[in-house]
Amino acid sequence: MTQVKTQVKPSTVIDARGPRFSAAVTTAVLATALATSNLWVIVAQAIVFAIGAFRGPQFTPYALIFKNIVKPRLKSAVITEDVRPPQFAQSVGLLFALVAIAGSISGISGLFVVAVSFALAAAFLNAAFNFCLGCEMYLLLLRARKPQAS
Repeated sequence: MTQVKTQVKPSTVIDARGPRFSAAVTTAVLATALATSNLWVIVAQAIVFAIGAFRGPQFTPYALIFKNIVKPRLKSAVITEDVRPPQFAQSVGLLFALVAIAGSISGISGLFVVAVSFALAAAFLNAAFNFCLGCEMYLLLLRARKPQAS
């Protein structure tokens, strides 16, 4: 009998300061979208969210700015985190951005405002208080999926 060896890819880790920097930039972009009701601003942010959701948050333009400009100037020790919760958070952001785009295109300005406001609140929580709402949702869903020990 032949044994098949499977290689499990270890989870990718990222510098935990990167998503917080990205959240600060995202906060500014979403505040601009909310203040101007500009469809193209939210489309641009949706593209950033899509890159983060599908490729990983370390591949977004904001992460590249962090990696090449901000990180070399930081003196504190690097703290890493699993990429999966921030990647899930990017997916949630993408969902809200898509809802906002749908609201804008369909002329339902209230839908645009609510969707952008929710995404803005989540980004602000991460930027200001280092509390990633999408990451916490990911962890709660992960715990809910695991069978409970009796």
